[in-house]
Amino acid sequence: MIFLELFLTFFKIGAFTFGGGYAMLPLIQAEVEAKGWIAQEAIVNFIAVSESTPGPFAINMATYVGAEMGGVLGSVCATLGVVMPSFVIILIVAKCFEKFKTNRIVKGCMSGLKPAAIGLIAAAVVSVGVTVFFPAGWDTAVFSGAPFWISLAICAVMAVAAFKKVHPILIICVSAVIGIAAGYALDLPL
Repeated sequence: MIFLELFLTFFKIGAFTFGGGYAMLPLIQAEVEAKGWIAQEAIVNFIAVSESTPGPFAINMATYVGAEMGGVLGSVCATLGVVMPSFVIILIVAKCFEKFKTNRIVKGCMSGLKPAAIGLIAAAVVSVGVTVFFPAGWDTAVFSGAPFWISLAICAVMAVAAFKKVHPILIICVSAVIGIAAGYALDLPL
């Protein structure tokens, strides 16, 4: 039954991923691709969409995959699945953290989780970057096409804007406008 499978899959993703939505991305990718629910290109497209829509990234991804696989009820099941572990864990942590925050084991656990979360986010960046910049695989012909250089320029300009503390909404809007304009100017498929 797809509804139970959606709930359990996203429950597992929510339970075993620390560091937020981007840290969940590699596990989401692996799970939905292994099950044949969503192709990698569709995942990359939805990452862009979920960044420009309100709400947490992982919840948006779960809702999208659930809707694709099981309609409204599928989106509810997947969303509940990804949220439930965090909800339960944060209730337990909130109740116990004050008592254990100075514990060496708890401090050690937190020290280990921080770099792991950064590593997972970096892996997601590389995976998405490869899909965006090298959609046909590792081929040097990509470097001769305008889409690669336009994508790289947009990425660079937006990275600088982010480091300059330009508001993320403005970055998202400007990126979309530049991408649309470049697509129309070069007659690229949008």
